[in-house]
Amino acid sequence: MMAQSAIVRLEIVENILMGQHTEPGRIESLTSILASLEGIPSENEKRLLLLDDSKKIKVDLSYEIMEMKKDIFYLENGEEEFIKYLEKLHPGFRKKVDSGAQRLQGLQFNCFITDRDGTINNYCGRYRSSVQSVYNSVFLTRFAKNRTVSPIIVTSAPLEAPGIVDVSVNPQKTFVYAASKGRELIDLNGRRRAYPINERKQMLIDELNERLRNLVKQPTFEKFSLIGSGFQFKFGQTTIARQDISQSIPEDESEDFLKKIVSLVSEADPKHENFRIEDTGLDIEIILTIEDPQSGHRAFDKADAVNYLDRELDLDMANGPHLICGDTSPDVAMIEASMRKTRDTWSIFVTKNNDLAYQVRSVCSNSVIVPEPDMLVTILNFLSD
Repeated sequence: MMAQSAIVRLEIVENILMGQHTEPGRIESLTSILASLEGIPSENEKRLLLLDDSKKIKVDLSYEIMEMKKDIFYLENGEEEFIKYLEKLHPGFRKKVDSGAQRLQGLQFNCFITDRDGTINNYCGRYRSSVQSVYNSVFLTRFAKNRTVSPIIVTSAPLEAPGIVDVSVNPQKTFVYAASKGRELIDLNGRRRAYPINERKQMLIDELNERLRNLVKQPTFEKFSLIGSGFQFKFGQTTIARQDISQSIPEDESEDFLKKIVSLVSEADPKHENFRIEDTGLDIEIILTIEDPQSGHRAFDKADAVNYLDRELDLDMANGPHLICGDTSPDVAMIEASMRKTRDTWSIFVTKNNDLAYQVRSVCSNSVIVPEPDMLVTILNFLSD
């Protein structure tokens, strides 16, 4: 259903951006999908999905349902009323949006580099169904077209199958999609590019992926491929969920699964030269190392992504202004990388964490902090006028 919604939403976005009226049939399609989602049986505020006749999993579908409701309201009532709708959903919405838009007013950005989930897109319990909403795409596309030269989304997710291409409904050639933490990308001309990986390291991660694939086929571990980020093969990196934002897995079981994965990686790389493990508490990220003259083997991070994108796409990042957006500590590395190229770097960060907000402001004084992705994308929309 969510894959079908992506097709319908893309058609609607393209019509809106061309100034055309949205056909009632397309709104009816979204309304039908919403009714189907809300019709899934629930238990303790979670929906019950059947894996087969005997196995089921409880999931939180609040993202899928809420974003569908927002889109339907947006399409039926217009943008002005929709902004008022968002004001009711998020305390302090208008004050934050107006303040942020005023701070950035009049700037024409060379690069707009942003994280996706939790930054420009609300968090979803499963990546596969985190399909972008219509209003979100319209707001972002307007900004990308009117206020930036090089708009880039950097995500830890893979490009496709499933990846950012599958869950995005932005019109083609609007954004550069830099996936796998920026190691693989599709540029504005549709050309695919990738950060080079040593053949031996590629062989090692292929072998490890096969072992992990066999592991999650076992009934005991199958659920970890279905919750949250699921099981994602990326370029130079593999992600497997051990928990989701709804805490669907008992904590002791999640911790035991983490230990199991750490053990498998250690068996594949006993000297710890080729892989690094990053545990977010929700996802286990297994990352191929890169060679560093100063520190030796280390994980590829989002600062490396910014530097790679600058070289590969000829972004001319020595010349600003640039706008960098994120929502977690690893995203701060993108700001730092941009600041090393030019002090004419600006940031909007989505966080309710005071320590992270302080870290962002310490790195970049030209920073706007908001607590919700909806606030960020609305700021961008207001800047597009």
